[in-house]
Amino acid sequence: MGLFDSLAISASGLSAERLRMDVTAENLANAQSTQGADGQPYRRKSVVLQAVGAQGGFAQALAAAQSGNPEATGTSTGAQPGGVEVAAIVEDQTPGKRVYNPGHPDADAQGYVTLPNVDSVTEMVDLISASRAYEANTTAMQTAKQMFTKTLELLR
Repeated sequence: MGLFDSLAISASGLSAERLRMDVTAENLANAQSTQGADGQPYRRKSVVLQAVGAQGGFAQALAAAQSGNPEATGTSTGAQPGGVEVAAIVEDQTPGKRVYNPGHPDADAQGYVTLPNVDSVTEMVDLISASRAYEANTTAMQTAKQMFTKTLELLR
């Protein structure tokens, strides 16, 4: 693992969590949108993340680091440092909630309006989770920076 790989891993986490927060904000903004560009109610979106680079997971990487054998994880020099990447942004296919509101412009013949499948409480929990993960990645980057600084001070 190279000197700046920890920064690259944390940076990938930062960008992934920022996208999660953006998608969650979009969900909250459209929680009452009964008609989108396709004429259907808005559908909740979620971000799917996947691991990059490190094969075998954390346990194998830790065992290899403790043994001093980087080839055991497949992360020898020249390999990607790891981290996460966005695999997809998917739409939730659960049906929306039907509410009786005959005066609404998007009401059907029976007077029901189909609302988006967005739950504000779930979205707020997702937003807090993404925010905490972003904060953790920021702390990891700051810690790595402090370690690099201390190392350079020792080399003087």
